[in-house]
Amino acid sequence: MDSKQVLNRVTQQLKQASADSVTPAGQNNAPSDDQLSAINQIFELFRFNYHNQFLKAFPDLDTMNMAKRLWLRLLGDYSGEVIMRAAEKAVKENGWLPNVHEVLARCDVAEVLGLPAAHAAYVEACRAPSPKKEFNWSHPAVYFAGRATDWFFIANEPEEKVFPVFKRNYDLLLNRIQNGEDLEIDLPRALPKETKTPLSRDDQKDRLKNLIADL
Repeated sequence: MDSKQVLNRVTQQLKQASADSVTPAGQNNAPSDDQLSAINQIFELFRFNYHNQFLKAFPDLDTMNMAKRLWLRLLGDYSGEVIMRAAEKAVKENGWLPNVHEVLARCDVAEVLGLPAAHAAYVEACRAPSPKKEFNWSHPAVYFAGRATDWFFIANEPEEKVFPVFKRNYDLLLNRIQNGEDLEIDLPRALPKETKTPLSRDDQKDRLKNLIADL
């Protein structure tokens, strides 16, 4: 069996394992093809960079597949791109084989989406003047995270109390964006400028006559 056939077999096994797992009715927790591909690529990346450590940690196919199922479950909230970037960071920063928790700690949805990091977003929310809706936000997610946290709470409580709440709201919004949701701030429509209908030629003549008569 060549390497491509092995990879296909592993992917099918992971899909089947996810389908067999018990999930609440109405929920679909099966990993996407994007996530499955990322996990397989991560393990190949680890095999290449930590050859001896990798073989000790995963001495056979069954052990490796069990590990992959665990990684899929723990990293299931992130897209394949986020997972891959986190793994690459872990490889750059570690001289030893990273575990799933080290990769999980490096998952950064904001970085992949091109949005400000959580603390930068918090600072932006703190400094934004009123009316909040009309501020030129770096991204609508920052505005919505601030609104969900409560502007009065942000303005009147210390950072150590507010930031954890803001970060939680921001992370939830990032996951929604990661899953394809568009966020837009519904700005109030500006009132139309007053317009006047020009007078007809006859009306203009009548007005001129009235002005002359008044004079």
